[in-house]
Amino acid sequence: MLATVTSSSPARTAPEPARPAPDHAAHPAPARLDPRDRSVITLLLISAFVVILNETILSVALPRIMHDLTIDASTAQWLTTAFMLTMAVIIPITGFLMQRLTTRQMFSTAMTLFTVGTAICALAPSFVPLLAGRVVQASGTAMMMPLLMTTVMQIVPPSLHGRVMGNISIVISVAPAVGPTVSGLVLSVLPWRFLFVLVLPIAIGALALGVRRIENVGETSHTRVDILSVLLSGIGFGSLVYGLAGLGGGHDAAAAQHTSSTPLIVLAVGAVVLALFVLRQLSLQRRDAALLDLRTFASKNFALSVILMVLMMGAMFGMIVLLPIYAQSVLGLGTVQVGLMLLPGGLVMGLAAPVVGRLYDRFGPRPLLVPGLLLVVTGMLVLSRIGTETTPLLIVGGHLLISVGLACVFTPLFTNALGSLRPQLMSHGSAIVGTVQQVAGAAGTAVMVALMVAGSAAAQADGATPAEGIVHGTATVFLIGAGLALGSAVIALFVTRNPGEGGAPGTGSEDALEPEHEPGQGRAATAH
Repeated sequence: MLATVTSSSPARTAPEPARPAPDHAAHPAPARLDPRDRSVITLLLISAFVVILNETILSVALPRIMHDLTIDASTAQWLTTAFMLTMAVIIPITGFLMQRLTTRQMFSTAMTLFTVGTAICALAPSFVPLLAGRVVQASGTAMMMPLLMTTVMQIVPPSLHGRVMGNISIVISVAPAVGPTVSGLVLSVLPWRFLFVLVLPIAIGALALGVRRIENVGETSHTRVDILSVLLSGIGFGSLVYGLAGLGGGHDAAAAQHTSSTPLIVLAVGAVVLALFVLRQLSLQRRDAALLDLRTFASKNFALSVILMVLMMGAMFGMIVLLPIYAQSVLGLGTVQVGLMLLPGGLVMGLAAPVVGRLYDRFGPRPLLVPGLLLVVTGMLVLSRIGTETTPLLIVGGHLLISVGLACVFTPLFTNALGSLRPQLMSHGSAIVGTVQQVAGAAGTAVMVALMVAGSAAAQADGATPAEGIVHGTATVFLIGAGLALGSAVIALFVTRNPGEGGAPGTGSEDALEPEHEPGQGRAATAH
């Protein structure tokens, strides 16, 4: 499913035939993107950044919302939990949607949902409409990221994958990281509703421009949706994320100390349902009808990249939650101070991503992954030295090291994972990557907060003060994180360069499993 940009022209009376997919094997790889393709990628990047930013933008606004709407913390937490749950339910089915809908239809649906949800949130008079608006927002957000990755990986020549995916890494990694900072700055001068009011005109503009300028390229299929797979996916992934969020105490350390057995039960149910989902997909993919095609994991590079993605995404989201808990509970810093303290790392990650993409095109993944993961190890070790009187400069320094390391990791992982797949599996690979981000984020938060609480409780049992307990628990988590990052560096040694990328011969990975039949055989395929 591909996209390009049309120039301004009079209204057409008949549908314009789709532009054929670029044949990168038949023509030499260009040194730069076609201006039309570059324009549509820019539009998709801006749209995706805006929608992904909203995943974490409410994290520091909940106290204001609780006061204005007269709700308690457990109720307010559903504004972030419901967003994550909706993403976890919708993203796994986007692989099917991208095969069924045209590029313009997919973009229009995603941005319309996000825009409508944003308007509902801005005007919500009470909690229930606000929650409904967040769910609608999340539905559009879930569709946008896989659409962006699939479009880019198919429209961009393999020799340019790295530099373009470097820009996408800004969206994937930086938008969630700077969400709390943006929120803190807005809340310092404006009411919480302006978190939505300021976004609304940007969303409307992106929707209007996209509907006008994005046209459809490639083929869509009319494979029927498997209702059982949709139900199993929704229940399985939704239960997994909900259970993990519950184990993390709703991102609140104090609440995590009183976590009941309910999240464990929900996790067990989710694991059983996901096992049934996997069995169903293995059966359906034999006739090319899976909702989420798991043949993507036949690619060694895809499988290894996904494993590393889980570990590093979990580390990033866990760090986003853990550092503010420590800074506010132990150092007594305010919301705006915490946001500004973490801002340099987010900015560095964003500025470094395009450079890393170009280095990927030149050198491949391994020379970036291993040093990047070793930087993460170093940053984790620095943060493991925190105390009750730690200067914020040490936190900024450790966070910067980790951010630079993650910048060297995310672009190679996203590019290498999707670049290892054949075009028939690209949309499914994008959906899997998006799902992994949500699950890893929830898991990283849950595990890091739970370990911090356990370490804090153990220290307090030995006579430490509550602040000293949080310090001990947090330092222990970062020490464990350093060990996991070191193990990830070992795994990264087995990641190889995909054929065709960076000017290497070939256009597709021989690592991926050959499809059982040619595209268009065994199912109807219609050009739009």
